[in-house]
Amino acid sequence: MKNIYRDYMCTEVSENNAGETVKLCGWVNSIRKLGGLTFVTLRDEGGIVQLITEDASLFDGINRESTVSIEGVVKLRTPDMINENMKTGKIEVEVSKVTLLGACESTLPFEISRSREESSEETRLKYRYLDLRNPVVHNNIVFRSKVIDYIRSLMKEEGFTEISTPIISTSSPEGARDFIIPSRKYKGKFYALPQAPQIYKQLLMVSGFNKYFQIAPCFRDEDCRADRTLEFYQLDFEMSFVTEEDVYEVGQKVFYNIFTKFGGGKEVSPIPFRRIKYKDAMLKYGSDKPDLRNPLIIEDITDIFRNTTFGPFTDTTIRCIKVENLDKANSWFKSMEDYAKEIGAAGLAYIKVNEDLTFKSSLDKFLSDEERNELKSKLSLKAGDTLFIISDKKKCAKLMGLLRTKLGEELDLIDKNRYEFCIINDFPMYEYNEEEDKWDFGHNPFSMPQGGIDALNNKNIEDIEAYQYDFVCNGFEMASGAVRNHEIDTMVKAFELAGYDEEVVKNKFRSLYTAFKYGAPPHAGMAPGIDRMIMLLTGEENLREVQVFPPNVSGVDVLMGGPTEVTEQQLRETHLKIRD
Repeated sequence: MKNIYRDYMCTEVSENNAGETVKLCGWVNSIRKLGGLTFVTLRDEGGIVQLITEDASLFDGINRESTVSIEGVVKLRTPDMINENMKTGKIEVEVSKVTLLGACESTLPFEISRSREESSEETRLKYRYLDLRNPVVHNNIVFRSKVIDYIRSLMKEEGFTEISTPIISTSSPEGARDFIIPSRKYKGKFYALPQAPQIYKQLLMVSGFNKYFQIAPCFRDEDCRADRTLEFYQLDFEMSFVTEEDVYEVGQKVFYNIFTKFGGGKEVSPIPFRRIKYKDAMLKYGSDKPDLRNPLIIEDITDIFRNTTFGPFTDTTIRCIKVENLDKANSWFKSMEDYAKEIGAAGLAYIKVNEDLTFKSSLDKFLSDEERNELKSKLSLKAGDTLFIISDKKKCAKLMGLLRTKLGEELDLIDKNRYEFCIINDFPMYEYNEEEDKWDFGHNPFSMPQGGIDALNNKNIEDIEAYQYDFVCNGFEMASGAVRNHEIDTMVKAFELAGYDEEVVKNKFRSLYTAFKYGAPPHAGMAPGIDRMIMLLTGEENLREVQVFPPNVSGVDVLMGGPTEVTEQQLRETHLKIRD
């Protein structure tokens, strides 16, 4: 689009424009003087072009990062001056006129081109508009836009209708902490920002929409970390008259197509993705979001030590990881022992297998011949193998999962050129909350229990499984979903087991409770996380690198200054009083 500022984007000018007088605009990327010539690179969103002039006064008072509009003639560079690393490396523009559009201070908070390497995250986020001029940071956001555009087209091809659900909603006990909004009109009452469009999308199914989706903003007042922030986006979708198999089919296509198209040539798991039951995932990988690029497997060896007299192995859970052909110095093993203690283990035992299949370990003197033989047989031990063993009655699975990841990283066993997907399913419907001495929902409270109300009435609570599933990639939970509970009696009973009586269900989930009386279809869906998807595709290790204006790790918006105090008048209008 030609206008008063430019005829072309910077990188649209080529040797085909040689001799043409053009107008360009953008940010002054660099200025340098060489003899009687002044060289300037001009940058816009597409890239850079070199400007040249014999009249240095044209750029008097203009600092780097100022915005300018220039006019000049396109010249071909001599063969020895061609820059093959620039898209516009075959030409330069001889400037005759410069118009300053937006002045920039002479001192910048950081060097934009090196902001990621040399500046603290706090400073970068405070001046995020400058940080976003860094090509890598900028391109992450452009890349995000392209992925979301593709997702929209993919979902519409699959027959989904895009529908936006409300942002101002009500508080509900869905697991995470709500952001609440005080009501001015209704004293003592509050709205809430949605943790997810969960109830709304179920209501859409009751409303007769067959397939719904949206790119949905979600808000959770939780502590931030590398892969979680206060506000995030997900591809939320739901379908009527379907089973979990139908959701798997759509989910697999979404992930496979996106990661194949935007994954930079890395290998992507073929469809169908591997399915792993929750119990098996916790046993073999110590996590419900296992990184399957790591070949190490956790083995339960509790039964082998059923008659042991070794104190740390009595009345507990014992698990191990076998590493083949391991040759490390004693200092390395000591560092692994220190790591085990850092994550909360009482200690880390290890057994090295000698050439004659005897054991080299401080643990060996406590082992019986029967225990040695069972270890060799069950684990197929051979010379050069090393066993890493942790015992813990309550948290052995978690500790072993962390150890498995650490060993995979330390021994460089993880293939960084793969996107390895799997589906974790058959989650427990409930999990025991020791702090509150009660059973809580283990996943999503709106999920259908396997076996329906009969399972809720007759099974032990710890044995009830739900039609719940997670899509996992490279150790990250990428999506969560479930077959929904669409039956009132089953929903009431499910909440009753978690300590909520029918009145609570009526009040907290009035809309669903009422809607399900009017012909609710069986329905199911899931919600892939957009931010985590982009994070993996760009190779970033932090969600904030792929969000445009994120808060810092403490949840503070250092750019806008939030959270901020409000006036006494605002507090009075919303009937609030600040307490110490």
